[in-house]
Amino acid sequence: MTEIPIILLAAGQSSRMGGLDKLMQLIDGVPLLAHSATRACAVGPVIVALPPKPHPRYDALEGLDIQVVPVLDAAEGMNASLRAAIRQLPAEAPAVMVLLADLPDLTETDLATILKARQTHPGDLIWRGTTEDGKPGHPVVFDRSLFDQLSKLQGDDGAQVVVRKQRGRVHLEPLPGQNALLDLDTPEDWEIWEDWRRKRTP
Repeated sequence: MTEIPIILLAAGQSSRMGGLDKLMQLIDGVPLLAHSATRACAVGPVIVALPPKPHPRYDALEGLDIQVVPVLDAAEGMNASLRAAIRQLPAEAPAVMVLLADLPDLTETDLATILKARQTHPGDLIWRGTTEDGKPGHPVVFDRSLFDQLSKLQGDDGAQVVVRKQRGRVHLEPLPGQNALLDLDTPEDWEIWEDWRRKRTP
């Protein structure tokens, strides 16, 4: 465990899933949301941004040692979740990890790798996971000096504005395969991923 809080962004609407909730799809019998939250809990304290109640995602997280933050204006997009979660950070937090909830291949080791990069590259302000071939993805760790900027973001483009402003102080850390980018936004994505997973399992 570290002192770095982890914000898990899970208030999106799954608008491309044809009426299904991608975060409630099962992986080994566990909803993807719980799968993601459990991995995050293994490496740090977790704040989960969720849609307002009532919502099935609350039940999926039952029993986990997390802090839940309802995002009343979740329909605005990702930055509403960021703003709500940033307000819940402990005053002494030296940094924060921001993590999407729909990345099924990210592992505890991947998250720990990005947290370690903050220690090995202390001159930077942002530490970000990439795919094996260098494409930027998640998770992303932000230094506390950027909290104010994160708390004022609007719209649905995530923290890209902040990342671009600091591009000279962004450390990119490769993670295995496509772990940092592979998300599952559509039923077709799920079918392809599940088929790949079945073939990979002995």
